Amino acid sequence: MALVELYLVTIITERLLRDEILEKMTELGAKGFTLTEATGEGSRGIRASDWEGKNVKIETVVSEEVGNSIIDFIAESYFENYAVITYSHPVNVVRGDKYI
Repeated sequence: MALVELYLVTIITERLLRDEILEKMTELGAKGFTLTEATGEGSRGIRASDWEGKNVKIETVVSEEVGNSIIDFIAESYFENYAVITYSHPVNVVRGDKYI
């Protein structure tokens, strides 16, 4: 089977942003995602309250263009006021047509 190079975009964020981010990712062209709970500590430290739930890790495989759009949206909308990180890297996938 032929492999297709796409991009894995990972977003780790506060639970309260989950639905908004997932909706925007779909609008920007993501065809699906994987969602898991996440814990850890970063530059903002450990949050004082978990009332809104644990952090979430969202992963999606997309074209480079869609991936850049998602990352730009996250950076512009959330970096200043929320605990969120996003990154991407190229991945080789089978059945690449499912993702574009």
